[in-house]
Amino acid sequence: LSIELESGRFTAIMGSSGSGKSTLLHCLAGLDRATSGRILLGETDLGGLDDAALTAIRRDRIGFVFQDGNLLPHLTAGENIDLGLSLAGRRPDRAWRTELVGRLGIGDRLRHLPSELSGGQRQRVAVARALLGHPDLIVADEPTGALDSASGGALLELLRSCVDDYGQTVVMVTHDPSAAAVTDEVVLLKDGRSVGILNQPTRETVLERVAAISAQPGAVA
Repeated sequence: LSIELESGRFTAIMGSSGSGKSTLLHCLAGLDRATSGRILLGETDLGGLDDAALTAIRRDRIGFVFQDGNLLPHLTAGENIDLGLSLAGRRPDRAWRTELVGRLGIGDRLRHLPSELSGGQRQRVAVARALLGHPDLIVADEPTGALDSASGGALLELLRSCVDDYGQTVVMVTHDPSAAAVTDEVVLLKDGRSVGILNQPTRETVLERVAAISAQPGAVA
């Protein structure tokens, strides 16, 4: 597998079950180590780092948005947003934090616990946490999977604006052709290999390509 993801773009990774989507995302994010080859984040070879250095990379240069938000239940929304920087001994840029929570519409929810938030609000808190430290890369693993269509659409608009308005690089694993259509490109995987890249995707073109790949011998639905 050999792919290059450009900075400042929104990329979706799609494929059938077992195609390697989550494995690829975890390797890109430094959560798993590649068994061969190299993974470069800018000029940094993730495979050449020890565990401590890799932890620092994940903390300082990569933002994470997971399907369930991964918020700590005993911390308020505001404390969850600040957690990564707090653990790194860094103070957040207050002006940037204020802009983020205002843009995400959660300014009046910062003192609430995750249990007091809707699914969409929890995901917006997760996006704010991911963006707060100005990471080089944001990885999103099925971020709309647990949301209703309205909340999922709003979250995708937010991720899109992260790229368009803030110049972020976002890589998202998804099964949803409508979600993939919001991105700049779709990387299609099968059996751990890239079998195509779809630029300027639409829901219809994504459905066509995924169906064609699924119809090939050996595909798993």
